[in-house]
Amino acid sequence: MATMNSGIDAGVYVSVEALIDLRHMAKDLSLETNKKSVAMMDGDSRTSFRGRGMEFAEVRPYQVGDDIRNIDWRVTARTQKPYTKLFQEERERPVYILVDQRSPMFFGSRHTFKSVYAAKLATVIAWTALQNNDRIGALIFSDSEQTDSRARRGKHAALSIVHQLFEFNHRLNSPIGQSIDNSLEEMLNDIRRIAKPGSAVFLISDFHDFNRRCQEPLSILARHNDVTMLQVYDDLEKNLPANKSLSISDGTHKINIAGQSHDFSDNFAKSFEQNRFAIRKACNQSGINFASFSVAKSLGGLVQDLFSTRRKTKRGTQ
Repeated sequence: MATMNSGIDAGVYVSVEALIDLRHMAKDLSLETNKKSVAMMDGDSRTSFRGRGMEFAEVRPYQVGDDIRNIDWRVTARTQKPYTKLFQEERERPVYILVDQRSPMFFGSRHTFKSVYAAKLATVIAWTALQNNDRIGALIFSDSEQTDSRARRGKHAALSIVHQLFEFNHRLNSPIGQSIDNSLEEMLNDIRRIAKPGSAVFLISDFHDFNRRCQEPLSILARHNDVTMLQVYDDLEKNLPANKSLSISDGTHKINIAGQSHDFSDNFAKSFEQNRFAIRKACNQSGINFASFSVAKSLGGLVQDLFSTRRKTKRGTQ
């Protein structure tokens, strides 16, 4: 494992400079899209990211061509003349980002650590929200600590999240925590308390401790907010290398697994898929957007897949 200094920007730890530079990746991205986006799931599963809604602006006399579904029947009945409601796109909305920086996230087999990937993805979302003039807040949590930033407008809000991500990321030193006091269930209850109705909420984690107790706070959160769950995983967590012997240690004990142990490999893969299926099922039941992807996926390619561009290119395509 690399040391802290050599690991910065090499997949083990993030740097403030690298997170700030990600603002360029957010250029032309939008969190406000109805575009169908590939969910990086096995098969051809897709998810749609709901955009910001429409808010009431005013009423005016009905004109030929107006949608009759927007007729304001109360005003019409009072004045005895048809009136219609006018709407406009919501000018701003709070964006909250929940980021997992617990010990199990401090793992990576080849490309980068899950903790680094999650921090960078959260930062791109923050920069995108900033350029969309949305207010930005975050809840970042480690094994035993957490910090929550209320949604604020402006560059300082994004920079505050960058520095908090850096600090939490650099506290990690092992994928095995001495004690993990902060459970996903507790964090879902906390973000539900923090996020005001109408917020866009992004949850970034490996969701290794997702269970039935998480479903209720998740469902309640989704009733009044636009929720997106982004699961990051390492390829080694999904499938073990074929026909290769492995040595696994928790720092104290060590076991060897023969490469020919097909039953163990099959059960290992099934355990990962069962967890992901449970998350996806809970999301479907609550109308939550869900995407699952490997940290081997380039971050730039991922955000392009998830979030559509806001402006057309010179060639006239989006």
